[in-house]
Amino acid sequence: MENNNKPNELKIEITPEVASGTYSNLAVITHSPNEVFIDFIAVAPNMPQAKVQSRIIMTPENAKNLLFALRDNIAKYEATFGEIEHKLPKNQGANSANDIKNPFIVGGKA
Repeated sequence: MENNNKPNELKIEITPEVASGTYSNLAVITHSPNEVFIDFIAVAPNMPQAKVQSRIIMTPENAKNLLFALRDNIAKYEATFGEIEHKLPKNQGANSANDIKNPFIVGGKA
């Protein structure tokens, strides 16, 4: 009988709790010399505070792989559904976690 599993194939399982996902409309990215931290946050209108919903910690190499994978997937998405309209927030240069108008804040060192 033939083995249809490829030697480098990775079987990935997902629990129902994880499969339901977590909404985020803000990401704060910081780094140390050895890790990149991505905090995903859901900010509600007129609320002065928001909690981190999920934190992902990656090596710099894996964070760069994520960057390329996101770029590739966005290109495929736009090829299928059209260009995503992207309006830069007025405060694009701000790096403060308190600056919730910029949906993806790139921080400095952790």
